[in-house]
Amino acid sequence: LIYYYYFFCENEFLDIATIRDTRAGKYAKLPKHPKVRNVFNMDFPDSHHLAKALTIVTGPDTVNLTYHNFFAAKEVAQMWADDILAIAYNTLRANALILNILYLLLMILIFRLSIFKMFPADKKRVEAALVAANLPKGKFDTIKPDVFTEAAFKTFILHLCPRPEINEIFTSFTKGKGFMTKEMLTKFLNEKQRDSRLNEELFPLVRPEQVKNLIEKYEPSSSNASRGQISPEGLMFYLMGSETSVVKLDKLAQSHDMTQPIPHYFVKSSHNTYLTAGQLTGVSSPEMYRQCLLAGCRCLELDCWKGKPPDEEPIITHGFTMTTEILFKDVIEAIAESAFKTSKYPVVLSFENHVDSVKQQEKMANYCRTIFGDALLVDVLDKYPLKPGHPVPSPSELMGKILIKNKKNDSTDRTKTKPIENNSILCLTAPDDREEHDDHDEQDEEKMKNSDEGTAGQEVTAYEEMSALVNYVQPNKFISFENAAKKNKSFVISSFVETKGESLIAKNAVDWVEYNKRQMSRIYPKGTRVDSSNYSPQPFWTAGCQFVALNYQTMDFPMQLNMALFEFNGRTGYLLKHDVVRRSDKKFDPFTDRIDTIIASTLTIKIYSGQFLSEKHVKTGVEVELIGLPKDPKRKYRTKWSTTPNGINPEWNEEPFVFEKILLPEMAYLRLVVQEEGGKFLGHRIIPLDAMQTGFQHICLRSESNMPLTLPSVFVHIEVKDYIPAAFAGTDLQAYCTLLLLDATSNNHSMIVFLLDFSDALFNPGDAAPPAEQTPAPEPQHKNFLKVAKKQEKDLKDMEKKFQKKREELVQKYSDQFKALKKKSTGKNFFSAEKQTAQNKTFSDNISSINIMFLF
Repeated sequence: LIYYYYFFCENEFLDIATIRDTRAGKYAKLPKHPKVRNVFNMDFPDSHHLAKALTIVTGPDTVNLTYHNFFAAKEVAQMWADDILAIAYNTLRANALILNILYLLLMILIFRLSIFKMFPADKKRVEAALVAANLPKGKFDTIKPDVFTEAAFKTFILHLCPRPEINEIFTSFTKGKGFMTKEMLTKFLNEKQRDSRLNEELFPLVRPEQVKNLIEKYEPSSSNASRGQISPEGLMFYLMGSETSVVKLDKLAQSHDMTQPIPHYFVKSSHNTYLTAGQLTGVSSPEMYRQCLLAGCRCLELDCWKGKPPDEEPIITHGFTMTTEILFKDVIEAIAESAFKTSKYPVVLSFENHVDSVKQQEKMANYCRTIFGDALLVDVLDKYPLKPGHPVPSPSELMGKILIKNKKNDSTDRTKTKPIENNSILCLTAPDDREEHDDHDEQDEEKMKNSDEGTAGQEVTAYEEMSALVNYVQPNKFISFENAAKKNKSFVISSFVETKGESLIAKNAVDWVEYNKRQMSRIYPKGTRVDSSNYSPQPFWTAGCQFVALNYQTMDFPMQLNMALFEFNGRTGYLLKHDVVRRSDKKFDPFTDRIDTIIASTLTIKIYSGQFLSEKHVKTGVEVELIGLPKDPKRKYRTKWSTTPNGINPEWNEEPFVFEKILLPEMAYLRLVVQEEGGKFLGHRIIPLDAMQTGFQHICLRSESNMPLTLPSVFVHIEVKDYIPAAFAGTDLQAYCTLLLLDATSNNHSMIVFLLDFSDALFNPGDAAPPAEQTPAPEPQHKNFLKVAKKQEKDLKDMEKKFQKKREELVQKYSDQFKALKKKSTGKNFFSAEKQTAQNKTFSDNISSINIMFLF
């Protein structure tokens, strides 16, 4: 089992979490030392030793990498490469519970006599814990594997990291008793660990007979277990065990629908993929394409420029800067090898093509065809012609494909169709409609470097060979939403620099949502981000933009949020958009959208303690932040610094933090950040609200590059409830909706006001309230507030008239039908008494449905 977490290499252990890639055979990295290469004749292409080579790539992020080289039999090398990569990218391993990780890690540390290195500032505590567990504590003592039993491990942990906060929780629930019975633990699980919003018919409550196995598994005292009792220690081990996880494990599985057209998904996307650092002087590397693909990225960018004589090989670099150049061919080879290692779903290659040479464009097209081979989809599918009004294929139908986005020459457009094969690569480029052709005059180099768009939009004409590769993703210059709706081409994509995108959100958010239901948008960072920083992707996801491209070489907060979003749902690199920004059957209208898309939530979170946060004697604190719609609660909560310097088990145990009225929980995230006193980062975690388990949870932390940290965690209690306005406090959601239903024809406009508030928050981020750290403007006097209030008042009156008229029409319709049926049954004795009662109920249900329709 140790193998699953650590890999033994050169007398050191490599954490599986740091493994980013494995390569065997011709793709293995050649050793740098010339003597090693000479011994194995590795500089010769026909050397049989090349097939035996194995490289394991490790690193804390996509840029800082280390290559470990091995030799083995040919079959063994490939087998190890496949198996290790599968373990490294296993989502369950990345979300393993602290108890499992700790047991395995301590086995390794104790056997190698390096446990004192783990906690250098608390050697006395480690010694005391070893003594309590009857384990040798001497510097040169050895411990046999059969001595470090599970019982010894549990005793060691209880003394190394005592948990007084769990004892307090236990005591408060048992009223001072030293144990919980099966019935008491059952009540604890149903009241404290269960999501109160779950339907008891679909998700039954835990029964005492189910709890018996948990007690036997986690209670360290055999006498307690035999009596069906669990101690505080047993409860602690349960809360650290495999039955509890802050993440809903089914969210980690590949369970979401992959059969919708591509515009219905968010697609994990990279900008200027080749760069390893800044935008002006950074080093370019084909390795970045591998690392982005391995990280699940499904859209890569290739800035292509004309190569110089004598070879005239097309190159990739950032134009008009001092970034280094790499060969286009090397990039295509890297993509071909890594494209589908961690996800089988289609890859889009976004070409920014500045190669104004027919010969070199032909080379580029030839490399795509020969290196990608059958993976390159050139011809369109029979079911999906490139015609207005027709959808594009789904990710599942393009599995194993790579898509190239490049300008397309109308005269070379191909309409030939052919069935799709499973191991193909799809290249996407786009024809320019004549009236949308983006003609650019020659511009000053300095102007292009300092503009928001940079060199984007300065691409040259697509010649025949490159243009012929283009089909389902065709870029056009954006004219207007009305123009795009009129043309109704789902295979057309437009790119927007972040500043243009922000402007569209502020002025035309609803139109953009509708646009993104039909076709695709790509967002990219402004050219003045020379430090390769990133913009926040959240507003563009809210508007339904599919390809929100970020600088993957910079692991800042926006990138952390991007990684967290795509971690769930099987790490496919595709995430099905929420109904609000996906449904194409009608224009989004919060008055008629499904009720489950508009119910707000309230999140309450209490921070109790931390575990193994630092090697040093330091004070620590936790910051809690909600990331959601512009008008969701924005305040950052912070605990006080721990009272004493303690990096192993600090306590806070303060009042709960409450985020009230989260308008769209499906697009909200909780972020925890742990810091030392003074601000040094120790770890963080971002979890989508709809993937979060309620109850007492240990949240295992991640590094800045989103890699799982081995031990650090934070112990919390999480509660998520449906939001109910203060006027209805004390009622549940069903009762609240019933009250609204019964009062639908009166002057009660609570739900309508709530829906207006939801709509305004989703589509008018510019009116968002400022964060709590800022001084809010006085609401009643604020011009924007008065303007919005006046508009809402007018909308309410208009909606009242509209609904009242419609209601009267429908009530009259069903009344007439009922009278006719009753007359018919009375005259001909057509219905029995029971059937007449059923008809009465049907009529009543129809009237209720009318009222519900008006509300929701």
